[in-house]
Amino acid sequence: MTEIKKNLVCWAVSDGRAGIEANCLGLATAMGLSPVIHHVRMKSPWKWLPPALIPLNTSIYEASAFSPNDAPKAKGQPKDNWPDIIIGCGRQAALFTALVRKLSKGKTFAIQIQDPKVSPKLYDLVVTPEHDKLRGPNVLTTCGALNKITPDLLEVGKKELASRITDLPRPLVAVLIGGKSKAYDLTADIIHQLGKKLQKLHQQTGCGFLVTTSRRTGQENEALLSSYLKDLPAFIWDGQSPNPYFGLLGSADAIVVTSDSVNMVTEAASTGRPVFTVDLEGGNKKFDRFHRKLRDDGIIRPFTGTLETWHYPPLCESQRIAKIILKKLNNSKRP
Repeated sequence: MTEIKKNLVCWAVSDGRAGIEANCLGLATAMGLSPVIHHVRMKSPWKWLPPALIPLNTSIYEASAFSPNDAPKAKGQPKDNWPDIIIGCGRQAALFTALVRKLSKGKTFAIQIQDPKVSPKLYDLVVTPEHDKLRGPNVLTTCGALNKITPDLLEVGKKELASRITDLPRPLVAVLIGGKSKAYDLTADIIHQLGKKLQKLHQQTGCGFLVTTSRRTGQENEALLSSYLKDLPAFIWDGQSPNPYFGLLGSADAIVVTSDSVNMVTEAASTGRPVFTVDLEGGNKKFDRFHRKLRDDGIIRPFTGTLETWHYPPLCESQRIAKIILKKLNNSKRP
């Protein structure tokens, strides 16, 4: 890969949600950058308005957000200086990324991940999933979300988890559970169906399970799922200790993942292992386009309670996009 210029300061900007921030960190890592993490929030009433109706000025954010003195700084960053590169993701960060580019008088190379719902011309580059349908001369599209997953990261996670799962039978099946969102709902009925299918899978294959839930899963759903798994060989993340998420992905021979999270489905597909999806209630056209693309590419299949094996090139979208951006940067006069 083309190397990034040395000693560049990069900000990774989001509203702090792990799934949103993961996109920024995934791209920054693939570019060889160690970003300064920056969380921002829009003021009321701006945060409730469509971005196209919001004025592009600093009053829409807390005053300190735009002071380089108050913002997080990398070691050696000069006082009163903007970063060389800013990578923003999500609605809360979209106008912040554009404003930093404006306030820096073009010094900062601005990259916005996901459709900002404003003109892409406000940024140097916009990186958006194909299913968002945004297109333009400075728009790069990805299959799903960006992430930090690499073979090395999966191997490190696998080694760290190994001593905790030595007693589990093989094959190992990772089960990644999301939950209620704007587009989807995880109901008790879906958990019942999933639990019965997992029991069926163990009866057929003798497999062990590696299970993680999210904050959106809900205590009742977690308890219900645990009741189906109580007599099965399973490692279940307790929700308190650090989540060995990459270890689960690195150790799994196959992955079962709920359909509500583009991040989780993409991360599962970045392993190259068979990925089975569990449909939740709801959905929308964007999610449908995303899932259809992965099905057509032979990456995902619906989970029926049986284990199949197939092969596909792992998704490496962060690395692919990073190569394109690094080439653009090295061919330009900035940063």
